[in-house]
Order: sequence, then structure tokens, then C-alpha cells
Amino acid sequence: MSSKKKKKSSGPMPASSAGLLRFFEDEAHGIKVKPQYVIMLAVFLIAISILLLVFVPP
Repeated sequence: MSSKKKKKSSGPMPASSAGLLRFFEDEAHGIKVKPQYVIMLAVFLIAISILLLVFVPP
């Protein structure tokens, strides 16, 4: 008798909650933005806020 084994498409799971937590395999629907763009946007908004505080009278 020969038995066929399934090949796993992913590596070993991390040891957390006995394998119940597998959040990295969930594909979220929506806009995908690189983290670099989010950081650049945050820095840009901070810079604009500082410039407005300096140059615009209250």
C-alpha cells in the first residue's frame, strides 16, 4: 500500500495559541499602500503643520 502525502505550501507555523492564530494568511481587501508612503505622508503633514504655526498669524 502506498500513501500519498500532501505537500505544504508554507513553512512551519509559529507556536502561538496552538496554531489558531494565522493572521498573516488573511488577505485584506482594500487599498494597498507601501509603508514608506505612509511615513512620508505623516512627515509631510507634520512639516506643513509646523510651517503653518510659524508663518500664519493666529
